[in-house]
Amino acid sequence: MRLRLVPLFRPSLTSMISSRLLLQQGFAVLTHFLGLLLVAVLLPLSLGVQSVKALSDVDGSTSHSFVADAVRRVAPAVVRIDTERTVQRQPFDPTLIDPLLRDLLGEPGIGPERERGQGSGVVIDDQGLVLTNAHVVDQVDAVSVTLADGDQRDGRVVGTDPVTDLALVRLDGAFRPQVAPLGDSDALEVGDWAIALGTPYGLERTVTLGIVSGLHRNISSLGFSDKRLDLIQTDAAINPGNSGGPLVNGRGEVIGINTLVRSGPGAGLGFAIPINLARNVSEQLVISGGVVHPYLGLQLVTLTSRIAKEHNRDPNALVELPERSGALVQSVLPDSPAERAGLRRGDLVIGVAETLVTEPQILLKQVDQAEIDVPLSLKIMRNGEEISLSVKPAALPGLS
Repeated sequence: MRLRLVPLFRPSLTSMISSRLLLQQGFAVLTHFLGLLLVAVLLPLSLGVQSVKALSDVDGSTSHSFVADAVRRVAPAVVRIDTERTVQRQPFDPTLIDPLLRDLLGEPGIGPERERGQGSGVVIDDQGLVLTNAHVVDQVDAVSVTLADGDQRDGRVVGTDPVTDLALVRLDGAFRPQVAPLGDSDALEVGDWAIALGTPYGLERTVTLGIVSGLHRNISSLGFSDKRLDLIQTDAAINPGNSGGPLVNGRGEVIGINTLVRSGPGAGLGFAIPINLARNVSEQLVISGGVVHPYLGLQLVTLTSRIAKEHNRDPNALVELPERSGALVQSVLPDSPAERAGLRRGDLVIGVAETLVTEPQILLKQVDQAEIDVPLSLKIMRNGEEISLSVKPAALPGLS
C-alpha cells in the first residue's frame, strides 16, 4: 500500500498571492524603520563631531568651561601675602616650673617672638595697590607679596579699616602688574555663580566654585559686634589663607573680598565683603590712610508687632511696647550723639531722614551714609506718641 502525505493546511492560490504581498509590505516597512534607526544613530554622532569642532580654539585645542575662562581673567592679579609681626611671649612663673623640668629644659625664655601669617589679596590698579583684609596685615612689621608669576616684592600697608575689615597694600618697585576687573556687587542675585580664589593653607592658585547663597548678611549676627558689614554669603569653599582673596562672578569680575568662613554648626558657609563697599573704602584709604565712620551710639534690636504683642501680654512686663515694626533702642552709650539728642532706652525708631525704619539695618545704612556733624532727623515712638528728634552723627571713636 502506498502512503500519501496530506498537509493539514493547503493554501489556495489567492491566499498565497495575498501572503506574498503582505510579506513584501512588511519587508518595506522594516527597511524604512531600519533606515530611520540608522539616521537616529548617525546624526547625533555627526552633530557631536561638529560640536566638538565648533568648541575648538583656533589652535585646535578644546575650549574649557566658563569657570576656567573667568579664572583666566582674574588669576594673574591674585597674590599671596606673607606677614611677620612681633608678639610678646608670656613668661612662665618660675615657681610653677618643676625643678627637674628646669634642669632638662633650662630657664624659660622671656622676650618677643616673631609670628608669621599668610593671606591672599588682589591687585586693583596698575600702580601696585593690593586689596586685602585688615586682619591679614593688622599690626605687622613686614609684608611680602608673591605675584601670580612667582615674583616676590615687599609691600607697604597704606591703610586699614578694622570696621569693614579691609586694607590696602602698595607693592614696591616700578612695574605694571596685572589688574583684576571689578564688577558690581549691587547687581548680584541669589543663585549667581561665585568663584573663590586664593591661597588656602599655603596652596597657591586654588579655585573653588559655588553660588551666591545669600545677600545682605549682617555680620553682627555672626558674632562680630565691632564691625559694620552686609556680607555676601556663598557655598564656594573658603578656608584659612583665602582671606583677602577675590570672590568672582561667572564673567570673571571681582564681586567681593573673602573675609571669613563659618566653623562648627553650619560649616561650609563662606562670606565676602561686597566689592562696591571695598571700592569706596579703598578710595578713602588712598586719600587719607583711614576711613571715617559716622555713629550715633545706639544698641538696637528688631521689633515687630508680633514680638510686641507677646511682650505686652506678659503681666510682668515693665514697659508696654508699641505694636509695630522698627528699631528698638536697647541701650544708649554715654556721651554719645544719641545721648546728647535725648534718645532713651525703650524708644522705637520708626523713621530716619524721610525713610521708614522697620529694622535696625535700615537705620544703620542711613547713618553710614550721613555726614559728620550734619543733623539727621529721626522719628521715634515713646509712650505711645510720635516724637521727632535731630541727632548729629559723630566719627566713630577708637579707630586709628
